[in-house]
Amino acid sequence: MWEETVAFSGPYDFDLALSRLALDPLHSVDMEKRMVKVPLVLKNKKIVAEVIGTGSLEDPEFLIRADHDKEMTLQRLTEIFQWNVKLIHIHEHFQTTELKSLFNEHYGTPLVLEFDPFSSLIKSIIHQQLNLKFAFTLTERFVKTYGEELDGIWFYPSPEKVAQLTVEELRELQFSGRKAEYVIGIAELAASGQLDFEKMKSKPDAEVAQELIKIRGVGPWTVENFLMFALGRPNLFPMGDIGIQNALKKYFNLEEKPTPAQMEKYKNPWNPYLSYASLYLWRSIE
Repeated sequence: MWEETVAFSGPYDFDLALSRLALDPLHSVDMEKRMVKVPLVLKNKKIVAEVIGTGSLEDPEFLIRADHDKEMTLQRLTEIFQWNVKLIHIHEHFQTTELKSLFNEHYGTPLVLEFDPFSSLIKSIIHQQLNLKFAFTLTERFVKTYGEELDGIWFYPSPEKVAQLTVEELRELQFSGRKAEYVIGIAELAASGQLDFEKMKSKPDAEVAQELIKIRGVGPWTVENFLMFALGRPNLFPMGDIGIQNALKKYFNLEEKPTPAQMEKYKNPWNPYLSYASLYLWRSIE
């Protein structure tokens, strides 16, 4: 087991990041100890990394503990927690926009990624058209039935494992028939290498979107969600998302949800950080 300290210039609100992660019952979060245990799959090896917040909002610092390749682990954790993103630059950008007070209220909120791209896509499919409580219940049921537990931490099942499942097996967990087909279909593509998540990291948004949208069960909302929370892309604004629409309605004191034309007008000044506008708007109604 090795230990390493990571520090960088703030702002970075780790406590707020932890509170968002804690919404998912599959995550192992200890708010008191300011710690999250992160399941990582590095070169087909499963490891659990501990991330402990030891710094402050303005001077973020983290103690990392793991027992696998240090460089690879730190690189992946940096991607997940977006430690290489200068949030102060994003904050300053929004000081000249109508979202200024929102960015002041949620100062230093980072965009934290899902722990694994495949599980991120599967989770998006499971969550489609479900209320959040049942979405988390169904995802937890799926992972605890077919995933793997290591040191008390749950890993999503591999693409190879999910590709072998039948629609009937997933129906027993309360999946709809169609949703079961979508999940198995995506797993088959990932297991065969037709979906290469590592290569996606270096592709532009439009290219990734073009690749994903062809897949059964994947619509614009899922594509935007994946780009934002699996790949950490900074400039996504899911206009079809009900949460975004409700947040805009509340923030701008609108009588009705905003129209697409209104949303287009609102979002123009928020480029090139639309993902952060989305994140902070979601925060405002959570």
